[in-house]
Amino acid sequence: MKHYDRRTFLRDLGVSAAMAPFLGGLPSLLGAETSSARKQRLIVMFSPNGTIPDEFWPDVSGDSLVFKRILEPLEAFRDRTLAVRGIANKIRGDGDGHMRGMSCLLTGTELLPGNIQGGGNTPAGWAGGISIDQELRNRLQGNDATRTRFGSLEFGVAVPDRADPWTRMSYAGANKPLAPISDPEQMLAKLYGDTKDKATLLGIVDGVKEDISRVARKLSAEDRVMLDEHLTLVREMEIELSQAGQKEVVHAVPEIDPSVELVNDNTPQLSRMQIDLLVSAMANDMTRVGTLQFMRSVGQARMHWLDVQEGHHGLSHEPDGNKDSREKLIRINRWFAGELAYLAQRLADTPEPGTDGSMLDHTLIIWLNELGKGNSHSLDDIPFVMVGGAPGIRMGRSLDLAKTKKNNKRDFLAHNRLWMSVAEAMGHPLEAFGNANLCGGGALDLS
Repeated sequence: MKHYDRRTFLRDLGVSAAMAPFLGGLPSLLGAETSSARKQRLIVMFSPNGTIPDEFWPDVSGDSLVFKRILEPLEAFRDRTLAVRGIANKIRGDGDGHMRGMSCLLTGTELLPGNIQGGGNTPAGWAGGISIDQELRNRLQGNDATRTRFGSLEFGVAVPDRADPWTRMSYAGANKPLAPISDPEQMLAKLYGDTKDKATLLGIVDGVKEDISRVARKLSAEDRVMLDEHLTLVREMEIELSQAGQKEVVHAVPEIDPSVELVNDNTPQLSRMQIDLLVSAMANDMTRVGTLQFMRSVGQARMHWLDVQEGHHGLSHEPDGNKDSREKLIRINRWFAGELAYLAQRLADTPEPGTDGSMLDHTLIIWLNELGKGNSHSLDDIPFVMVGGAPGIRMGRSLDLAKTKKNNKRDFLAHNRLWMSVAEAMGHPLEAFGNANLCGGGALDLS
């Protein structure tokens, strides 16, 4: 079947522009040049408040990757996983550890002067540079073969409705934070347009029903299967959101005390909705860069679905000897790992449009945290776990990049260099990223 330009295809068939969001990833409509080129996607997944290092990091660095308790949910993807240890956020300056941990995490640059007061440190403002996800978004959007409808999509799960350096990790530039969208209904409307029937939320697919029949007759068998799967997912999402409407889908944030967050018990449901929407958007080539932010730094989410009644941040500050708190933190971080496993499985189950293999083969997922350890506020040994595939990055192993000095102290590498490696894997080599003084030695060798 010959390749069509999407706009020409819609015009020739006489169907509405509302069909466009459903046709973006179909191989027949990608164009010969685009369909033959390898796609590479990036998803950055964030969870807050540090981890439990001795139950997170594998004991041995090398090709024999054995997961500890926190990473066990990723067992099915052991040969597709790279645990990168020995990385530190070396950004200093204004703001407390959580603020710099969060807003400097993807930017690799200092916080600007400001009046937001952290925990006993000098006040600060927003980050002073672009984040790596937006750097790569801009690079992809500058090429006709890789330009997508949105460029990037910022998903949230239970991110409170407030704006400060503890809640933002993506930046379009200095002093330009990007807010994640935590409401699946709002994200669905962004991807496919406002529904026609707000009372039932069943307007998206119904609104293009006649166009679907007309388009389907002109598509290849492969394209028809992909279109049907796409429409099914959107329809199921509409129904699920409609049914959830009686249960208050958006998480609750108290108005009086912002330090207390009573996250709704349907957070697991919201997480799966957001992940399904993210995978669908990428399968349809609406974007090749996405972020998935769970909660916020210093967040006090109460995860009742895990039988955890205390706030997450409070638990993370308990001493190491508190066995009860430790077990609850392990449970919390295992849950995040399980959501990462679900995301990886959804990508693995989705064939790569136009070529062999799955979407996971062409997607690099990076799970990270703003702290290495919660009760010490350490910015050393920040958790970086990669899942999926990207050129130049070898999976199925644990890698410790820190060097041990004579005094047995570990010499951590700046996370700026890790972002240079990711950019290189995405086909966008950089001489420096963020604070250039921390980029000595260039991109890290992850091959």
